[in-house]
Formats: sequence, structure tokens, C-alpha cells
Amino acid sequence: MSQTRGRYDFCIGLVLAMSSSIFIGGSFILKKKGLLRLARKGSMRAVGAGEVANFAAYAFAPATLVTPLGALSVLVSAILSSFFLNEKLNLHGKIGCLLSILGSTVMVIHAPQEEEVETLSEMSHKLGDPGFVVFATLVVIVSLILIFVVGPRHGQTNILVYITICSVIGALSVSCVKGLGIAIKELLAGKPVLKHPLSWILLLSLIVCVSTQINYLNRALDIFNTSIVTPIYYVIFTTSVLTCSAILFKEWQHMAADDIIGTFSGFLTIIVGIFLLHAFKDVNFTLANLPVSLRKDDREANGTLLSTYDCFNHEEESSACLGEIQSTESLSARRNGSLSAF
Repeated sequence: MSQTRGRYDFCIGLVLAMSSSIFIGGSFILKKKGLLRLARKGSMRAVGAGEVANFAAYAFAPATLVTPLGALSVLVSAILSSFFLNEKLNLHGKIGCLLSILGSTVMVIHAPQEEEVETLSEMSHKLGDPGFVVFATLVVIVSLILIFVVGPRHGQTNILVYITICSVIGALSVSCVKGLGIAIKELLAGKPVLKHPLSWILLLSLIVCVSTQINYLNRALDIFNTSIVTPIYYVIFTTSVLTCSAILFKEWQHMAADDIIGTFSGFLTIIVGIFLLHAFKDVNFTLANLPVSLRKDDREANGTLLSTYDCFNHEEESSACLGEIQSTESLSARRNGSLSAF
């Protein structure tokens, strides 16, 4: 019965996480579209629905599953942009989308199961574990050093400073969300959750963490290119959350070797996909360019840029071809010391 219930919660969390990505990714399109007041209102509703679904997903499914699936919102945004905003998705972007889908699928198949935590008392015991206390203390110390010492000196020039702050703080915010999700489920069951001090501690901690996270993420976006910030933030934030979740819920202790390898492989595949999607989004490269590029590579490898055959088979390019052939012959003549080249 417990195993069936756990599987049921896992499926609910998975559906909520995917729904969150669809809503948030769609909200980006409505924001860009934003020509009508109705569209702007729709954007706010989409963002709100996405965040609510994301919040609820953490209450049902492991953070190891929910957090990496956040990459799907970027994928949804990229695909919808190509349809509704006429933003071209180049070959790198399409491969990146495919890799993100494949990586997410692998992570869903191999995602670990959390230890059962059904009450705030059990959550309180988890939060008091020495391993998590040490981790949380290190996160707070590192964050304070970055905020008050490193940030004022290097925050404007080093992209990792602000992104690291919001990423490691984000790991604590996910833990707070998990705890509040348990509190809400207990509240709906009629238990006196509001009298438990942990509920208010988690709520206050979540407000502080999220405020800090948003503040420094916006700073990073204001200073650096979004196409660089997004993949770096995704990698550091997801790694921080996976580490925090592993320490807090001991998700990896009962995993088989193939599931561990599968989870990491899926995560790395998503990272590569997000990188391809963002890093080369301004490069105009499609499948139609691929044969041309290959032909040029072959010509350069053979020491000839353009062949006479290609010139006479492409009449519109014949003048350019002849010019390049003459340039090649002239260069060859110069290398051989022939005066006729001049």
C-alpha cells in the first residue's frame, strides 16, 4: 500500500512539474507578444499557474526529478517562439531541444525515490540531521562572503558571483518548499499545523531565500547576456538542489548503480541540450547549410576551394567561382616565385 501510494505521488509530482514547465514557458511567449492588455494579463496568469504547479510538484515528487525538469520551460519557450514570434530555431537549437527531451526522459526513468516524510515532526528530524546542518551552515557562510566581500569587488565582472549566490540559496528554498508542502498536506487533513513552529520558520526562510535568489538573479541578467546566464544558472542551481536533496532525504542510498548512472547521464544530456539551445541561438545555421559546409571542408582538405565542375553547374555563382579560382592560381604563382602573377 505504501509503495503504491509513493508511486501515485511520484506520478502526480511528475505531471505537476511538466505542467509547470509548460505554463512558465508559455508565459515567456505571452510576455514577448504583449501587444494587448489581455495578453499581458494572460502572461501573469500563466506565470502564477506555473509557479503554483512547481510548488505543488515538490510536495509530491523528489527534488532530484522536479528541478532538472525545469529545463523543459526553456525548451517550451524556444519551440513556441519559433511558431508565434517568428524567431528561427536553428539546427543547434533543434538538437538542443531533442537532447533536453531525451535527458529529461532518462531522468524520469531513473529518478530516485525519497525516504517517506509525511509529517512536520519527521521533517523537523530531517532538518536537524548533522549532515544537513553542516551543509546549510556552509551555504549561509559562502553566501554571506559572496554578498558582502566578493560581490562588491567582482560581481560586475565575474558572471559566477551573482549566479552562485542565487543558486546555493535556491537549494535551501527548495528544502523550505518541501517542508511547506508537507505542512499544507497536513493542514488539508485537519491537523493543527499552524501551531507548529516549524511551519512559520519554513515560511519565513522561504521568503528570505526567494527574495535573495530573485534579487541576485536579476542583477546577473542585467549585467550579462541572458544566453550565458541561463545555462550556467541552470547547471549550478540544479547541482546545488541535487546535493541538498541527497543530504536531506538520503535519496541515493538505496539506488542501484544503473539508476545512478542513468540519473547523471540524463542530467548531463540536459546540460548539453541547454548549452546548444542558448550558446548558438544567434548563429544562422540550418540543415540546408550542412552540405555546403561539407563541400567546402572537402575542397579545403584537397587544397582547392572551388572546383571547375561546381562553377559550371551553378551559373549564378560562376563569376564568383572564376574569381576565386583566379585568386587561387595567383596565390600559387606567388608561392612559386612566378613574375606572371603580378
